[in-house]
Amino acid sequence: MSSFLYSLGRAMHRTRKTVIGLWILLLAMLGAGALLFSQDMDNSISIPGTESQQALDSLSATFPQVSGSSAQIIVVAPEGETVTDADIQEPVEAAVDTLSDIDHVDSATSPFDDTVSGSINDDEDAALIQVQLDGSTFEIPESTKTALQDAVADLKTELPDGAQASLGGELFSQEMPTISIVEGLGLIVALVVLILTFGSFLAAGMPLITAIVAVGASMSLILGATAFTSITSTTPMLALMLGLAVGIDYALFIISRHRDQLRDGLDVRESIARSVATAGSAVVFAGLTVIIALLGLGVAGIPFLTVMGVAAALGVGIAVIVSLTLLPALLAVSGERLRPKQKKRTLDDGTATARPNRFFLGWVRAVTKRPLVTIIGVVAVLGAASVPALGLKLALPDAGGLPEDNSARQTYDLVSEHFGEGYNGMLIVTGPIITSTDPLGLMEDLGDEIAELDGVESVPLATPNETADTGIVQVVPEHGPDSDETKALVHEIRSMHDYFLDEYDVDLAVTGFTAVGIDVSAKLGQALLPFGLLVVGLSLVLLTMVFRSIAVPIKATLGYLLSVGASFGAVTLVFGDGVFAEALGVARTGPVISFLPIILMGVLFGLAMDYEVFLVSRIREDYVHGKSARRAIETGFTSSAKVVTAAGVIMIAVFAAFVPSEDVNIKPIALGLAVGVFVDAFIVRMTLVPAVLALLGDKAWWMPKWLDRVLPSFDVEGEGLARELELAEWPAPDARLAVAADDLSLRVKGEEILAPTHVRIAPGTVHAVRGDSARAVTALLLAITGHLPNATGILKVNGLVLPSRASAVRRSAGYISLASSGQPITDVRAALAEKPRLLAIDGMDHVTEPAQRERLIATLSKAHSAHNAPTIVLGCGAASDLDIADDETRVDDLNSRSLVSEASA
Repeated sequence: MSSFLYSLGRAMHRTRKTVIGLWILLLAMLGAGALLFSQDMDNSISIPGTESQQALDSLSATFPQVSGSSAQIIVVAPEGETVTDADIQEPVEAAVDTLSDIDHVDSATSPFDDTVSGSINDDEDAALIQVQLDGSTFEIPESTKTALQDAVADLKTELPDGAQASLGGELFSQEMPTISIVEGLGLIVALVVLILTFGSFLAAGMPLITAIVAVGASMSLILGATAFTSITSTTPMLALMLGLAVGIDYALFIISRHRDQLRDGLDVRESIARSVATAGSAVVFAGLTVIIALLGLGVAGIPFLTVMGVAAALGVGIAVIVSLTLLPALLAVSGERLRPKQKKRTLDDGTATARPNRFFLGWVRAVTKRPLVTIIGVVAVLGAASVPALGLKLALPDAGGLPEDNSARQTYDLVSEHFGEGYNGMLIVTGPIITSTDPLGLMEDLGDEIAELDGVESVPLATPNETADTGIVQVVPEHGPDSDETKALVHEIRSMHDYFLDEYDVDLAVTGFTAVGIDVSAKLGQALLPFGLLVVGLSLVLLTMVFRSIAVPIKATLGYLLSVGASFGAVTLVFGDGVFAEALGVARTGPVISFLPIILMGVLFGLAMDYEVFLVSRIREDYVHGKSARRAIETGFTSSAKVVTAAGVIMIAVFAAFVPSEDVNIKPIALGLAVGVFVDAFIVRMTLVPAVLALLGDKAWWMPKWLDRVLPSFDVEGEGLARELELAEWPAPDARLAVAADDLSLRVKGEEILAPTHVRIAPGTVHAVRGDSARAVTALLLAITGHLPNATGILKVNGLVLPSRASAVRRSAGYISLASSGQPITDVRAALAEKPRLLAIDGMDHVTEPAQRERLIATLSKAHSAHNAPTIVLGCGAASDLDIADDETRVDDLNSRSLVSEASA
């Protein structure tokens, strides 16, 4: 990875103007596409397969009059009057007629209609006009909404002074979020932090530019995708929030490494390449963890949540690509202007070194002085902060969560005041009644049965459809739509399914907006555990790959769980218990959006891994380069703490800027992420992590050898690249060798298979490897073709350093053994047909039949004389009379046993 990114960084420097131009062109094209193809957002939330959704889908075919969205108008009489007074009843009746004539209005029911009950309250000072529409909330055009608002405005003018008429209901229960100047405050804070971090306006502006480009591209793709799929309004807001945060942070890490290297005297081109290779590797890993966690939202099996995760992951992925392509091009254009002034101190031995930050040095020494005390304190504090999360309640948003000056919120409050909270969460009980000989009587009996249940306020309507094959019962609960009592009522009605089936031969189901919300919350709750296990398991595996340690991943995962718990606790305190609710503009306390926990867990996982990688990788880098465990903690921490602090502050600022948003979906998510990042960056990663590493000492970096061999390596610190740069001019500055090796050796289970061997093979030649030990010959051939990563010594094949570039070597090199081949000529020709740059042919001594031997030599000679001839390395015994080789290497006689499989292993 680091080698590939190094090459990419050099390429971005070389083609900087082209890269910048291509990004500008791409952004313009994507923006134009979004303007041409974007459609309205769809905030309808459903889960295919749930009882409520199946019943709703069935009603759309059998009883379309009640399957669509609805609106509600409440009329409140002036003090001392009733709604049955003529000066109120007559305007209301006229308004009902007007409403009935509006496009997409299926019916408007007068509160004075004899066929319905419950539309006038007991005090007769308030009445409800029910408006049924012929489509879902987001299928109804704005023209219909405007016509409804105009009709209610006309009604207000006709009512006597002191009377009220307010429009709301399901159709108006959600508002589309908009971007305001408040969200821009996060960028201003980010700019200030970047200026303080870099001390340069030019360097500070680059992360903002790249983040805005990434967000612009991702938002254009998301908006364009509305032409092909349903996307909720929360989706682009989440993608925007995440894209800005990670886009700025990823650029920050790369620029910080670049300026450090410029300060150390590296030239611009080399510094860009190394920054992209090292910090860029960490950015790729961090971005992948966020992307995988977001894509993991699909575990819930909920379409809208899957789309949300894919869109947010797209935003993060584009931020990574921009950081690895556009950013290096901008750094190249800026050139020497980014080189900071020298601020170094001279040590006693005369060498210069960067001056450590006194604050961070003092901090890390303080938290590691008594590590056990620090660990206990952090766990106790975060454990206590997580306790409120036990009271977290979930539901889908309704009009009760809108701002108080919103008409739908005012309607919601008036209905609750005059009729009771249950009128805002009406349930629909429905089922087929095709077998009934008395559909009207059947529905009346069902309505009476349901009306007697605990928690039912009233049953305003129980009727069959026009064809008498489907019936509905409208049920008004005693409590609000997001209350535990209403949830219990839904479960009780469903528990009586078999009773209604036996007694009335009706297969009843509960649906409606409230029931859909209850089902969505339940489904999300069930998905939380498997998603959590996926995230935690992924965390352990990925971090083990990165840090080659057992303790570090376990510590990182436990720290992540503490961060999540504290984040949930803060959300519960504010949105559930009302702590600081007024200051944060929370319209109503109670349950929060159902998908908040799974979103928070996924996003915080990725962000937590960001800080873990950027902080601990520096500590590990110093440790593997020879420093003691305690010293590595101090130097690694002070080297990265400033950047991690800046990154944390920027993310907190970006997320906190969305807390004042009026979108009831994004508001708690933004608060949870802001708190979660604060806890994870400053309490977990910068306090708990150094303390745990100090307590464990060298044991923190222990890993079983068998596990180290099994797991792939993700070279975040760029150790492989450092090795390649170190050997860039080895064995000679202008040497062009197919194979170069010094002290190449191999031990298997303590036994020396290949003694230290020196090899030089020119490209395009035929080279013989001779030895009395077939195992040693085989080991050497396997090593130079990239199949023995555990071989030691220095080895370069076609300019690539092994073992870090073993996979690239294997793609251009081939190995075959003729020891047990029945058709050696065919096997060699097949291997040559793949056009390898290097071909190792083992077991040449096993071709003993003269005719075969001559044909084999002829085949090799032909390949040797061809244009762009491959380098051919032949393995044979020490006494072999093979005479076609241009040069040869001899290996020591170590063991007479010929066990190729052991050497391969």
